[in-house]
Amino acid sequence: MPKTRAFDAAEFLDSPEMVAEYLTEALETDDEVFIAKAIGTVARAQGMGAVADSAGVSRENLYRALSGTTRPEFETIRKVLGALGVQLVAKPRVA
Repeated sequence: MPKTRAFDAAEFLDSPEMVAEYLTEALETDDEVFIAKAIGTVARAQGMGAVADSAGVSRENLYRALSGTTRPEFETIRKVLGALGVQLVAKPRVA
């Protein structure tokens, strides 16, 4: 039987466009846990330590905040998205 390994989206988030599309899809779910985990996946793709340093938070706190088991502060999310080179954009919902 062939061996398989678990899918890891972080392996495919190799361009700003892919990151933006991935996070947009996550945000559209309105699922706080999924969104936090998606941001965590992008942070892992870019290097959790480097993202934590750039965001001004400890690596341990970053892992905890983006694990999906806690509700991260909006300020933390804002700092992490900035460190990831991503900006939040508001647009009208399509009815």
